[in-house]
Amino acid sequence: MKLSPRFLPIPKLSSAFPLTIVVVLVSCQGLPAQELSKLPYVPTPQIVVDEMLKLANVTAKDFVMDLGSGDGRMIITAARDFKAHGMGVDIDPKLVVLSNKQAKTDGVDDRAKFIEQDMFKADLSKATVVTLYVLPDFMEKLRPKLLSELKPGTRIVAHDYYMSEWYPDRQFSLTVPEKVKANGTDKAYLYLWIVPSIVRGNWRMEFGSGSQRQLIVLEFEQQYQMIHASAENILGQMKIDNPLLRGQEISFDLLLGAHPYRFTGKVNDGKMEGTAVTPGGARPIPWRATMWPPPTK
Repeated sequence: MKLSPRFLPIPKLSSAFPLTIVVVLVSCQGLPAQELSKLPYVPTPQIVVDEMLKLANVTAKDFVMDLGSGDGRMIITAARDFKAHGMGVDIDPKLVVLSNKQAKTDGVDDRAKFIEQDMFKADLSKATVVTLYVLPDFMEKLRPKLLSELKPGTRIVAHDYYMSEWYPDRQFSLTVPEKVKANGTDKAYLYLWIVPSIVRGNWRMEFGSGSQRQLIVLEFEQQYQMIHASAENILGQMKIDNPLLRGQEISFDLLLGAHPYRFTGKVNDGKMEGTAVTPGGARPIPWRATMWPPPTK
């Protein structure tokens, strides 16, 4: 593992690239097991394990999955120190046996399990956190699977290697002297992605209630968590700024008449719901929106 990881610049949305989320499973599911077996086994230093789990903000409510779990230290640490449940997936049966034994020795075998399986065939639907330390080619091949199987809001944390085009929500580095022998560098690079809800398309929004209710049409363009928004009502185009998407959480600024409002809410299955506030406003005002046409099941 001597390919050089690096930090990624965070780009601004531009018309130079398509604003879509593409979720297409291609050749990864048919990846031969012998190719997986060629992945070098390089244990993640314990300090990196700890920082990865902190970066993902793991708690007792989480189910952590480690793809390519090696000696099991990621899942065992999540269970022992963060009280989470979790599962490690590895194609090497000896490492799986070793990991299950260590989980029992550490008294966390009720929360930490390890199975022998091709990572591309693992069921990720239960995961709220996924951890990765695999080579760049495998990161790219895993991306469609991660996007198609993980729920919005799921955190993905990777050590050293990133996914191109999908820019991380957070990234940082730390100095780890023990990495020099295996990696040729003492730097560990950590990347966090939060699986975004799909908001691309048109939305019909209701703002306020009773005689104060307004109908507004929102349109979002999207590339992963990066979004661009436009809005209009019966009077025409409206000024909308600072749209942000983080998992299921969405926010934007919208000018209603002479009053600027900050909208915050959650996205769930083709619906948005939240509140809006304006400086000097007496109380938050509820809003809701529905994707149109509705998303297909």
